[in-house]
Amino acid sequence: MVESVARILRDGVLEGEYAPALIIKDSLSMQSGLHVFDHFLCNLCSNISSSRSQARGLVVVAFARKPAFYFDLLKRRGVDTTHSERWLQILDCYSDPLGWKDKLLSHTQEHVKDHKNVAVFKDVTNTNKLIFSILDLGKEIIGQEKGRFSVAIDLVTELIRHTSRQLICSLINNFRSHDQLSSLLWSIHSDLHEPWTVAALDYLCSMTLYLDSMVHQPTDVYRSNENLSRLEQNSNRGRLHLRLKRRNGRVKILVQFNLQLTEKERTDRAKVVLPFEHQGNGEHIEIYDGRRSLARFQKNNVLSSLTDDTVSAVSKLNLGMDEDGKGQILYVRDSDDEKFDSDEDPDDDLDI
Repeated sequence: MVESVARILRDGVLEGEYAPALIIKDSLSMQSGLHVFDHFLCNLCSNISSSRSQARGLVVVAFARKPAFYFDLLKRRGVDTTHSERWLQILDCYSDPLGWKDKLLSHTQEHVKDHKNVAVFKDVTNTNKLIFSILDLGKEIIGQEKGRFSVAIDLVTELIRHTSRQLICSLINNFRSHDQLSSLLWSIHSDLHEPWTVAALDYLCSMTLYLDSMVHQPTDVYRSNENLSRLEQNSNRGRLHLRLKRRNGRVKILVQFNLQLTEKERTDRAKVVLPFEHQGNGEHIEIYDGRRSLARFQKNNVLSSLTDDTVSAVSKLNLGMDEDGKGQILYVRDSDDEKFDSDEDPDDDLDI
């Protein structure tokens, strides 16, 4: 299950579709969403650094952790970060998300001196500016050549605190529809938000991974220290629930068709005589006889210009006409195992 999600993120967007998006939802009873996020992040970084994925780079939007955490994480997981500036960019929305440190303390950016591929973002309330900053970092990775990059947002919950649901949905939808995006993933603390906010974000994604605790606690579990200790022990034991969509998000329409018939099509359909159209409505039951078409053929004087001998030859050889002047169908069975054809109505047992 987890491998299939990692493979979809690695393979990226399909022709005519939006980029695949993964949402990881956890709650207070199961607080491992960021650990699952780390797993997919490291897997995607490993594929990008070794050129095994559609994306040529990755932009990490850090809301819940310092940028240095992700560099240490990749090193612990065995991902080579020696030349990470070629395929990795981190947008730091953790250190000073509202720009207060610059205004109050003239805070210096000492935490980014060791890494050239870290940019500090100081106004998370401005989603338009946030979108352009992420896209600029992605384009900085791929350069002028044609290519795609992926985006990973560690915790959307922090962004929801500073902006509206509509703006966040617009941000995610703009990313998925961008022609240079390969895949998108993010995590959220689902129990800290209104149900319709989580439902809106869930609707925009193509993959939903929900973490559920194996030990369910009563509603008053948080009222004592003993229950809190028990909850902390059980928070590391849980189950993963995965939901995949065959066709993700809004799909471009590649085939067009009409829902109504034209006047000519209605007229042509009305002229069609079905074999058992009048069966059971009081009229005489009659099996369709294709030989009647020969009579109509003769009424049109198609054979009038031919001699009697020619008409006879054409009728017998080409039209399958027997000695009595009636048409016939010649059929040779492939083997003796086949059953003989029947003139009975094959749908006689149906109540039409």
